[in-house]
Amino acid sequence: MAETEEQDSTGLVYSGTRYGSTDGSGEHGEHQQSNNHSNHQCSSLMSGHWVGMEREEEDIRRKLKYFFMSPCDKYHAKGRKPYKLVLQLLKIIIVTAQLVMFGLSNQVVVTFKEENTMTFKHLFLKDYDESSDDSFAVYTQSEVYDHIFYAVEQYLALPETTVGRYAYVYDVGVNGSALSLCQQYYKKGSIDPANDTFIIDPHINTDCIGVNPLSMPPGQFAESYKNFTLKFHKLINVTIEFQLKAINVQTIINNEIPDCYTFYIKIVLDNKAHSGKVKIRLENRSFIKECKDPSISGHAESYTRVAFDVAVALVCLLSLLLCGRSILRGIFLQQEFVQFFKDTLDRKVCWSDRMEFINGWYILLIVSDMLTITGSIIKIGIETKNMSSYDLCGILLGSSTLLVWVGVIRYLTFFQKYNILIITLRAAFPNVIRFCCCVAVIYLGYCFCGWIVLGPYHVKFRSLSMVSESLFSLINGDDMYVTFSEMQESSTLVWLFSQVYLYTFISLFIYMVLSLFIALITGAYETIKHQTQEPFHITDLHAFIAECTDAPTSGKFRVLETSPCSFFCCCDRTTTYEDNLLVN
Repeated sequence: MAETEEQDSTGLVYSGTRYGSTDGSGEHGEHQQSNNHSNHQCSSLMSGHWVGMEREEEDIRRKLKYFFMSPCDKYHAKGRKPYKLVLQLLKIIIVTAQLVMFGLSNQVVVTFKEENTMTFKHLFLKDYDESSDDSFAVYTQSEVYDHIFYAVEQYLALPETTVGRYAYVYDVGVNGSALSLCQQYYKKGSIDPANDTFIIDPHINTDCIGVNPLSMPPGQFAESYKNFTLKFHKLINVTIEFQLKAINVQTIINNEIPDCYTFYIKIVLDNKAHSGKVKIRLENRSFIKECKDPSISGHAESYTRVAFDVAVALVCLLSLLLCGRSILRGIFLQQEFVQFFKDTLDRKVCWSDRMEFINGWYILLIVSDMLTITGSIIKIGIETKNMSSYDLCGILLGSSTLLVWVGVIRYLTFFQKYNILIITLRAAFPNVIRFCCCVAVIYLGYCFCGWIVLGPYHVKFRSLSMVSESLFSLINGDDMYVTFSEMQESSTLVWLFSQVYLYTFISLFIYMVLSLFIALITGAYETIKHQTQEPFHITDLHAFIAECTDAPTSGKFRVLETSPCSFFCCCDRTTTYEDNLLVN
């Protein structure tokens, strides 16, 4: 009996085993009445304990079910407006509008630079022809001198010859001049092909003279460019460098203040190969800065674009904070779920279930918001003429707009018929990555082989990047005949190798690699289709949530409405399970 009382004190009491006794002794009857009273108290305590456990389990199920609801279901569950959904739709509109406006402005800037570069080539390069831009060269000493003198004379006569409005920049050349004419040559160079001998000192010397426009008196150290003598037997290159200023007035069309440009022009006559062919090219770099005291008749200074950029940055900042808050709440709910499984069920939650709480779409939107905010700041600097990073701003805004539009797919995933793309990509992604790693090894092998062997004989294989572009085009069936026909037949052995190289690459990658790649995607799609028709494995997390049968419209998700202490506040004043309800 003592053992029975000890069992009773531990709470392991089952009333069914106690009520079957028929002993009629008074002592035993009194003891049995005492035990019955004790059992009733313990049963009440255990009943309250299990009710509390069930309530806690029910609460966390509702939290999890609410967390993974779509915005529409959350609205029906608690009546809360889908602010983040509306904010993302607004952000798509304004970010796209910002990109379009910047694209129009950037197009004007790029066009102005390209047109000025073409103008300089026609002005300063003698007998320039656009069709022979990459192969523009001279072959005699007299032609080299003619092109040098022609460029300098055109520079000096620029105000009288050009239809554009350009201005000289002084004190930027050698000895404080406006134009620098330089030659680079080996310190010692003696080449005698007749005797197959040469003497070369690889150290490079540079000789320069300065030239000033006619409107400026010649400097103290200026020399006549007509007396500039070239050392052809050891010459490496000849360079002519100067700067010009211009104003891009066509930005007025887009209601923008014109930009002031400084062009850094460099003409190079390249003789480093010493092959008898001196290649000529013109390089042009531009620098944009704010014009001094701009004045446009009938046009008041407007900050509308700047205000719009500030609004875009603020909307993206708000989106970033809301998405960041949702990720933090998901992490907190994950920890609560893991602790509940550990304490109640004595089980560990697998990493796949834990990662369900980290919403990758929110991470994508956060990256997009950061890119948009950074791009907007740079765009504001461009609008106020304090910065000129058009290319960087375009990359940031373009990438952010791409991610914003990709993020729209998240809301389509709540509908089963539209979710097939994401599910298929997710299922095929691991196999596709492994397949691409294997294919990349073969592809790189073909790239290096084609670059080294075919590069000297084929224009499409001159550099490693060009080889990769050419091979990728062949995979997609582009320029096949051109690639075969442009192969030079100066070497029969190389030509035969090129035929074997191209035929094996095309056969391997088009008929095998692409077919296997498509098969991987098709296999994943078929697997997803079969999963919708046949039972499939359900994770512990989703099995746990599935036991909650409360519909979003049941009203059980809005037992008590919390009183928010601020817009971003994560704490509430009530004490029910709704206080800790996490909004995804």
